[in-house]
Amino acid sequence: MQQVREIAQDFKSDLRFQSSAIGALQESVESYLVSLFEDTNLCAIHAKRVTIQPKDIQLARRLRGERN
Repeated sequence: MQQVREIAQDFKSDLRFQSSAIGALQESVESYLVSLFEDTNLCAIHAKRVTIQPKDIQLARRLRGERN
């Protein structure tokens, strides 16, 4: 929640958030990260490794069509 406030303050200093909005944002971020790490793990497995590396995350994001 602190990170949300810090980022938002860069745009406007007196923003307020409903707790349900923060909860929805947290759920969305967690879902994205779990999915990304599942894909990242598959990239590592494909490379015959059990440990993920930054290049696996980069490949997973590239395959998803995400920007850097």
